Amino acid sequence: MSSKGKVIIAAPVHKVLIDGLIAAGYTCEVHEHITQAVAPAVVHDCVGIITSTRLMLDQALIDAAPGLKWIGRMGSGMEVIDVPYAQGKGVTCFGSPEGNCNAVAEHAVGMLLTLTRKIIWSNAEVKNSIWKRDENRGIELEGKTIGIIGFGHTGRALAKKLQGFDMQILAYDKYVQDDFPAYVTQCADLTPIFQQADMISFHVPQQPDTKHYFNDVFMAAMMKDFILINTSRGQVVDTFTLHRGIKEGKIIGACLDVFEKEPVTNMPADRREAMEQLLAHPAIVATPHIAGYTFEALFKMSNFLLNKVLDAHF
Repeated sequence: MSSKGKVIIAAPVHKVLIDGLIAAGYTCEVHEHITQAVAPAVVHDCVGIITSTRLMLDQALIDAAPGLKWIGRMGSGMEVIDVPYAQGKGVTCFGSPEGNCNAVAEHAVGMLLTLTRKIIWSNAEVKNSIWKRDENRGIELEGKTIGIIGFGHTGRALAKKLQGFDMQILAYDKYVQDDFPAYVTQCADLTPIFQQADMISFHVPQQPDTKHYFNDVFMAAMMKDFILINTSRGQVVDTFTLHRGIKEGKIIGACLDVFEKEPVTNMPADRREAMEQLLAHPAIVATPHIAGYTFEALFKMSNFLLNKVLDAHF
């Protein structure tokens, strides 16, 4: 079998992807720790690139690979790729949001239960021989209303799981207008979520109109005190607004897997100070961008990308 060309693997992937590409006739070079600076020299003769968040496939890098035919994105969100420019040059772009949507949804539920049932704090207290029952009394999800903003693969996966908790599920998506499950109330705009939601969960991509989607105006429109969940992109939530909301009691808790700049130590000084105060607050549950980073998700994302590339007959 003659080679179909070189593929640069610039992301952690499961071996199913590499083995499958090799079996299909590609040669693969793994550069998991590649930097943007050296990338042009590495990709100059490749036909395919697999990336996650390490490389920005901007115009310059796409131009550096004149034989490039396709780009595969491990995970959801295509903001690391200049998709219009790539498509304009005949480069096909693949995402794999189907691969980690379940992992993110499970993580969101886990964070929510951790917060509402005070699991982290009561666990730490019991291990230190502290026995506080009344102080650790939690709230149930049953009967609560959650607003899911962004109803793609992950928003749908979360709704499916929350259905089992007998919650009222409201969902809004500016792009998706049909095929909503019967157990979800579709919202034409954010008004029902503003009026009814006890909790909100963001599942939107990173793009100009979602930067600081959650801001002072959004928070002021919420009629109830509420819990905020963000497992999408860090820049969706304005750190300063979140800080004010927690301080004033409008936000009664937050579950954060993503941050405006990651790690938090890389945030601008004023936002880092606000975030560090938030992280010290008992009403905040935080994890280091691991919601979609399960062992199973790595396999599923790799497998979905492999099948998409092969189905496209490259």
